[in-house]
Amino acid sequence: MIISASRRTDIPAFYTPWLMNRIREGFLLTRNPFNTNQIRRVSLDPNDVHAIVFWTRNPSMLMKHLPELAPYHYYFQYTITGYPKTLEKTVPRPQRAIQTFIELSDLIGAEKVIWRYDPILLSNEVDIDEHKRVFEKIASLLKGKTKRVVISFSDFYKKTARNLNLIDGLIYSDITHQTKLLFDLSIYMSKVAKKYGMEIESCTESVELSHCGIAHGKCIDHALIKKLFGLNLNGRKDIGQREDCGCIKSIDIGMYNTCLHGCAYCYATFNEKTVSNNKKMHSPDSPFLIGGVEGIDSNLLFPAEIQSKLF
Repeated sequence: MIISASRRTDIPAFYTPWLMNRIREGFLLTRNPFNTNQIRRVSLDPNDVHAIVFWTRNPSMLMKHLPELAPYHYYFQYTITGYPKTLEKTVPRPQRAIQTFIELSDLIGAEKVIWRYDPILLSNEVDIDEHKRVFEKIASLLKGKTKRVVISFSDFYKKTARNLNLIDGLIYSDITHQTKLLFDLSIYMSKVAKKYGMEIESCTESVELSHCGIAHGKCIDHALIKKLFGLNLNGRKDIGQREDCGCIKSIDIGMYNTCLHGCAYCYATFNEKTVSNNKKMHSPDSPFLIGGVEGIDSNLLFPAEIQSKLF
C-alpha cells in the first residue's frame, strides 16, 4: 500500500499535527470524495505501508518529525513556482521555499526531494520570458539538491477558470493550444534541467514532449520506489486517476477544499469560503482530516481484537 499525502491538500504545511497523531494511533479514516458515506479505514502500521509520497509547498512543520517517520519509506513532491501573490496568496516566497527545500534535501537526500514547477500558467503577469527566467533561477539554486524536476501545464476546469476570472486585470491563456510557445518553453526547460543535473518529466500531460527532451512521468513511481527502497511493486497505472496520469495505485488521505495556500489556479479548491468552513471542522485528534466520529461504526475505529476487550 502506498499513501499519497496528498494531491488534494497540503498535509505537511497545514495538517502535520493531525498526521503525526494518526501515525501514533496507527490508522486514519477517509471518505470517498464522491460518496461521503463511503468510509475507509487506512492502516498506518509501517508493516502495511510500502511508501508515503508527500506533496507540499512547505514541509517545514513536518521536518521536525522526520525522526519519528524513520520506520517508513517516503519521498517528497515539492512545488516551487515563484508566481506573484495575485496567483499564490500565502505560498512561501521563493527564497524561503528554496532554503527549506535545500534543508530537506540535506536531511534525507536529493533523490527523495523532487522539484515540481507545476502548473505552468501563461498570463500577462508571467509570460514565456518570465517563466524561463524563474525556472532557470530556481534550478540554479537547487543544483545538487534534487535529481528530478516535474512540470505540467494548467488545466482550466470550470472552477479553475472561475477563480482566475476573479483576479482583476489577469489575462491568461492555455499554452497547450499554442504549439510554438509550448515547444519553445519545453525545449528551454529541458536544456536548463540538464545543465543543472536534473531529469525532467511531465505530469498528467497528453501532449508529446519527447522531442523536447521531456518524458511522460509518474509522480508515484514504482521504478523510483525500487531504486530508493529496493521494493518491487506492481507498475500498473492507477485507474482511479486521470487518463493521462501514469502514477501507480495509492490511497490519497487528503480532502478537497482544505488547502489554505490560496492558489487561484488550484483544481482541488473551489473557493475560500468552503476552505474556511472545512478548516473550522478540523481537529488534530480526529481520525478524519475533517469532522469527528459521531455515528461512525466502531469497527472502523477499533480492530476486532481491541473491540473484544472493550465490549
